[in-house]
Amino acid sequence: MAGAKGKQKTVRDMILSLALIVLMAGVIYIFIPHDDSEPDLPRVDYSVELLTARRAASYPVAAPEGLPATWKATSVRYQGDQGDAWHIGFRAPDGEYVAVEQSVQKRSAFIDDASQGARATTKTERIDGQTWTRYTGGRYDALVLEGPKGSTTVVAGTGSFTQLATMAGALTTS
Repeated sequence: MAGAKGKQKTVRDMILSLALIVLMAGVIYIFIPHDDSEPDLPRVDYSVELLTARRAASYPVAAPEGLPATWKATSVRYQGDQGDAWHIGFRAPDGEYVAVEQSVQKRSAFIDDASQGARATTKTERIDGQTWTRYTGGRYDALVLEGPKGSTTVVAGTGSFTQLATMAGALTTS
């Protein structure tokens, strides 16, 4: 009989310990501040990278001009050793992501990578006298332009086609 009472006491002690641990975890969760909002991404200055890319690339490198200040540049890079790859990413006014990608890499592989798996549609958009092809179905939607000197420009992201067209319309190569 003494063994049965010992087991009951052990089980009861374990349940009390577990209850105390859950209670303490709840108190910590309630009283320790935590922030579930999106982080405020710092604005990056891309002027130096843009000048470098325009000097080094074998094609006219595009960057936006005249976008409202509510469009925040968040990332930029130029990789001359990887098909003259140019990237500049923006946070749109509503928090969506829009990026400009350019390269002279093999077109199909580059578009697949830049749009993260989107496929060409039959729809096109005429923006500033140029015909852009719509891509959908991947992680991002995209507008794609076959450019001069074997280059491809992809404007892709989580933003709407209206936002993608706004970015494409703001691109200049001068």
